[in-house]
Amino acid sequence: MVLAYWAYDCYKDGEVGLLVEADEDAVLDMKRVVKFVMIAIWCIQEDPSLRPTMKKVTQMMEGTVEVSAPPDPSSFISSIESF
Repeated sequence: MVLAYWAYDCYKDGEVGLLVEADEDAVLDMKRVVKFVMIAIWCIQEDPSLRPTMKKVTQMMEGTVEVSAPPDPSSFISSIESF
């Protein structure tokens, strides 16, 4: 399994804690970890048009722009392979 897909599955299943279980500081700030995982998933989208600009990434990290739920990073690959 590709690490990015596992991270997305953890996010989707509400188990982001599995990604950072050995990091005490991260475990204590799960809200921030979830936000950063969501941003990371946006940044690795296969379709470049879905990726946020660096400005938007910065705004999401700072909290001035809300982070919406990211799409499954493997869905673009699946749609291409079906052709």
